[in-house]
Amino acid sequence: MSEYEQLALETMQRFIHLYRHLRWYGHKMHEAGIRGRDFAMLRYLVDAGPVKIGNIQQYLFISYSTTSEMISRMEEAGYVTRTRCKKDNRVVFVDLTDAGRKLAEETPLGGIPLLREKIKTLPPERLVVVNEAFTELLTLMGIEDT
Repeated sequence: MSEYEQLALETMQRFIHLYRHLRWYGHKMHEAGIRGRDFAMLRYLVDAGPVKIGNIQQYLFISYSTTSEMISRMEEAGYVTRTRCKKDNRVVFVDLTDAGRKLAEETPLGGIPLLREKIKTLPPERLVVVNEAFTELLTLMGIEDT
């Protein structure tokens, strides 16, 4: 096997390892009774809350309707509350309940939520390299970069 073929094999193995880890973490979260996106929203609210629904939508890169459904589910579970803005009744803020804060703080970070935290700590020049690598992976897989 050539040096280039070996490098290609190692690169693919790392990608598969990452993919399997993300799936494993997702299953662990599901077993714990929370979805990965739900947990990511709770962690976001720990740092940023209370926030508008649109802020959560942008942070998670999901549609408004999906965000709204997720917030409803988390509200029913007792993890978040929704409050209308007193100045503009159309604006809704989402915040953590005590139970939501406890869950967010006690659940071990892993998967995408951990990556969200760690990527913010990269120096700009390393972040550029990681961003370019992901852009290349999306291109190779024929996935539109949105």
